[in-house]
Amino acid sequence: MTVLPSSVQLQAGRAGLPLLRVNGPSARAEIYLQGATVTDWTPHGAEPVLWVSPASRFTRDGPIRGGVPICFPWFGAQHGHPEAPAHGFARRSQWSLVGAEDDGTDVTVQLRLTDADVTASSTWPHRFEATYTVVVGSRLLLALAVANHGEADLVFEEALHTYLSVRDIATTQVTGLEGTAFRDQLRGPEPVPGEPDPVSFSAETDRIYLDTTAATTVRDSETGRSVLIQKKGSAATVVWNPWIDKAADLPDFADNDWKSMVCVEVCNIGEAAVRLEPDGSHTMTAIFEPFSPNQILPQGSTP
Repeated sequence: MTVLPSSVQLQAGRAGLPLLRVNGPSARAEIYLQGATVTDWTPHGAEPVLWVSPASRFTRDGPIRGGVPICFPWFGAQHGHPEAPAHGFARRSQWSLVGAEDDGTDVTVQLRLTDADVTASSTWPHRFEATYTVVVGSRLLLALAVANHGEADLVFEEALHTYLSVRDIATTQVTGLEGTAFRDQLRGPEPVPGEPDPVSFSAETDRIYLDTTAATTVRDSETGRSVLIQKKGSAATVVWNPWIDKAADLPDFADNDWKSMVCVEVCNIGEAAVRLEPDGSHTMTAIFEPFSPNQILPQGSTP
């Protein structure tokens, strides 16, 4: 039986789903074993950074709408298998708790998913092990490590489908992607040249920014808070907001939910898909850090 520090408790969450509740020295968090989904991260003295739809369906066979769902081992629809679940099986599967520790500053939780846990997914019959590390502190670090335990090369896509809370999407901007070419999912497959200005929102937005390792910042002008998103092992970034009509078509979005969220996703999808040789491994990391206008960013960061 896994021994947990006093700052981590395994409880029954919504709909009875297993939930890890973290109350660390610097922040609190909630992590559902269903999908290894982080549904809350709130530094002490601050407002929640993540957004979860009040209409989200907490079920044992579906994803949670909000927080940080894990898209793996494909993004969107699986090629050649229209019956397969969108964005893969990881966000729908129950992960195993490996362990947790509290070093007095941060709380680290580790979860695991293997091919043995998802044998029903015959559309992707590969041997793998995915280890997810969540570090809860004044910054939130998420690291997804995938190992190939098969005898052939393994190709997969992955994304940390992060929903960030904002006061008003119409006055929100994403910086750091200026000049970066992107694929507009609403217009077609051909890449669009990069734009000189930050990303702003006045309609449905669904963009895959290509060949970028850049940090991004979500600026919420209504609250004055910004969230810096740094990444490693990722060569693409998705920016998404469903706006009015798309949100109305989604059963787990409440009315006007689209106004208070934005997704900025650290990912490897499409041309950036990961290829692993047998016994190879790859780690993709996202680090989230909120700051106010009068704070000084870490050295080397991009606002």
